[in-house]
Amino acid sequence: MPKTDLPGDTTLATPRRQGPLVLAAALVTVVLWASAFIGIRGAGPHFDPGALALLRMAVGSLVLAVIAVRHGIRLPARRNWWLIAVWGVGWFCVYNLALNAAERTLDAGTAAMVVNLAPLMVVVFSGLFLREGFPKPLLIGAPVAFLGVVLIGMNSSTSAGPDLTGLLLALLAAVMYAGCTLLQKRLLNAGSDATTLTFLGAVAGTLALLPWTGSLIDAVQTAPLDSTLWVVYLGVFPTAIAFTTWAYVLQRSTAGQTSATTYVVPAIAILLSWAILGEVPTPLMFLGGALCLLGVLVTRMRWRRPRS
Repeated sequence: MPKTDLPGDTTLATPRRQGPLVLAAALVTVVLWASAFIGIRGAGPHFDPGALALLRMAVGSLVLAVIAVRHGIRLPARRNWWLIAVWGVGWFCVYNLALNAAERTLDAGTAAMVVNLAPLMVVVFSGLFLREGFPKPLLIGAPVAFLGVVLIGMNSSTSAGPDLTGLLLALLAAVMYAGCTLLQKRLLNAGSDATTLTFLGAVAGTLALLPWTGSLIDAVQTAPLDSTLWVVYLGVFPTAIAFTTWAYVLQRSTAGQTSATTYVVPAIAILLSWAILGEVPTPLMFLGGALCLLGVLVTRMRWRRPRS
């Protein structure tokens, strides 16, 4: 029986078969992460940042447990357990808290601009510390995509000036995003199973969020059912499924390429907001979305070096 290329499987398929699977997994990740902006907006008025993060991660951890058991739990080396705990708390606790809190005072466009500094950080630091180098497609495509994010943010901002606390929280989310992506890539390179790693990290993040249990109980009792269902959606799809496909892609691509792919998220979020919330984007937002797509396309290109 031929082996299938499952998330976390260290047995890679042939490059021809692997390419479409990696592309499909990346597409699933960015679409679901884009939908998270809609979910956070739908649940945000009725859940404080801690309660929202705790319920989302509790649901996500349960689904990830099912995925991990079906795939087969493969515990990592003991020397990496503390790194996995640090990664899980940073990615699934601190990042979620910072982003949820930032979006209470910042509009989505400004928050997206600041948080999307993270892929640029990953490109630089993965080249320096993970020895991924600085391929020309990444050096050209990532700034082009970020310019698209800036155009989206400038045209979706509110008339009020940006809140300093919100900006600092969004910057903290960007730092967590970049640092946790690099740490996850290091753990994957060290032989950690991607699916098990995601599950263990989610459990660590959920445990770190337990101090907000009282706030969550109060919120569930008072929040409308549709808001609670939005949080459940966030736990199942943008968390459990999207982080599984994210790990699958990260294991088979460089950290710089994988993080740059997420520049598609703002463009998809614009279309989802238009379709679901009726928020009609401006022409410059469409241009920004096109630049995001173009930049990501450039980062995924393979340029041949001229023969000497």
